[in-house]
Amino acid sequence: MKILTFDIEEWFHILDNPETQSTESWSKYESRLRQSVDTILQMLDDTSQKATFFCLGWVGEKHPDVVRDIDNSGNEIASHSYAHQLAYDQSREEFREDLHKSLTILQDITGKPVDTYRAPGFSVTSENMWVFEELIDHGIQVDCSLFPANRAHGGLPSLQEAVPTMGNWDGHEIKLFPINTRSILGRKVIYSGGGYFRVTPGALLQKWFQSDDYVMTYFHPRDFDPDQPMVPGLSPIRKFKSYVGIRGAGAKLRRLLQNNSFMDINEARKAVNWDAAPRVNLKT
Repeated sequence: MKILTFDIEEWFHILDNPETQSTESWSKYESRLRQSVDTILQMLDDTSQKATFFCLGWVGEKHPDVVRDIDNSGNEIASHSYAHQLAYDQSREEFREDLHKSLTILQDITGKPVDTYRAPGFSVTSENMWVFEELIDHGIQVDCSLFPANRAHGGLPSLQEAVPTMGNWDGHEIKLFPINTRSILGRKVIYSGGGYFRVTPGALLQKWFQSDDYVMTYFHPRDFDPDQPMVPGLSPIRKFKSYVGIRGAGAKLRRLLQNNSFMDINEARKAVNWDAAPRVNLKT
């Protein structure tokens, strides 16, 4: 099972960067989303693939045509929050309001229910598991926020299996599609999205994508835009993480699309035998 997803956000939506953290600061930057999304949609059309697009509510508010075109192309629309803030930096009320706003905007654009979610930066940790109760209360049936390894923006390394999992919160269930991992020398390795994808050699990506039974990708429009400006305020390490490998990422993705069969999350949830899936208690 290889699942294809894109997080639809602008090139300046870099997390944990004071220069671009607030929604008020975003108005001073040019939008590059239209051309980047068009590039992605063309690649999908050329290779007859479908994907789930986790869209910011803010993107839907500013660029409803982009969300509408994604939906009209037969791809699935999901929520990536409204304002692209780290969930563990939000109070429960702030998270609730952000989630509600994103769902309202996206559903108004498409006229369809949105029941799949991914937190910005996979920012669900052992300290804010209440996120799942809020998701369930808002009709979210599928979550893709779990990152079963250590990372700068949280992560949940205690998750034993990086496979489709049924989560339970006080008797209510939610389907979980975490990021997949590989074990190398006893350490969990990520390769299927973001900077991890961009720095991994193409030949290794081809091998792992074809051999692993479960792959959850997470790409961004900025991953395939070599002409984007440099986001201000980044440290040298953050610049490396944010920009390394962008120039060759588009060719890598195209080869993977040509050599593998992907599905969107809606198709994936139908393909999983949830009765036999691992189960995890989210209310700890």
